[in-house]
Amino acid sequence: MEELFADLHIHSCLSPCGDEEMTPGNILGMAVVKGLQAVAIADHNSARNLPAAQKIAEAYGILLIPAIEITTKEEVHMLGYFPDVDTAVAFGESLRPHLPKRKNKPSLFGEQLVMDEDDQVIDHEEALLIGATDLPLEECALMVRSVGGVPVPAHINRGSNGLLINLGLMPEEPSFSTVEVWRHLPCPLEPTEHRHVLHSSDAHYLGDIQEQEFLLKLPEKNVGAFLKWIDTPR
Repeated sequence: MEELFADLHIHSCLSPCGDEEMTPGNILGMAVVKGLQAVAIADHNSARNLPAAQKIAEAYGILLIPAIEITTKEEVHMLGYFPDVDTAVAFGESLRPHLPKRKNKPSLFGEQLVMDEDDQVIDHEEALLIGATDLPLEECALMVRSVGGVPVPAHINRGSNGLLINLGLMPEEPSFSTVEVWRHLPCPLEPTEHRHVLHSSDAHYLGDIQEQEFLLKLPEKNVGAFLKWIDTPR
């Protein structure tokens, strides 16, 4: 059994709300400093910084779990965890037609920086990533599953984008075997019963990346084992 301290929800500088110091190299370097063995970089509606992050994670010996934080039509945040970086990047590209039909305004929303493995800027993402897609929650979940990924509703008990706050309940469909709960706020018991619960930082700044607070126990240190675990009811 592999025991991995993990932070499974981190934003890079590709997310307009992410600090510009949240480069792939800085994120993985901070993960090493904080003693983490697994991380998921989950930017808003895109995965364009994952190829660089994967190269750096491999050099550090950290398990990178490819992810995207998708904003549904209902403005619910849902994490999609994917079997590999290429699948995540392709999924992000498939979201483009469903994003708001306007460009990002860095002065208003923040920069959206695409980096290489040397933390050099190689592109400025122009699509507005921070907005909601036109895809309903159930359709988003089905799309994630169609490419071998697993959907997990994000911070269900926090903010206007939490599923419980936004919808007022845990829907019967789509079904989720895992939910993310913001540990600093109370959460009703029912939505977590018979489900795995993730506690992550949702970090937008380097200092907010989680310490050794959440322990993953997997049969193997790989993405496939993680996906199987979060897709199996507790």
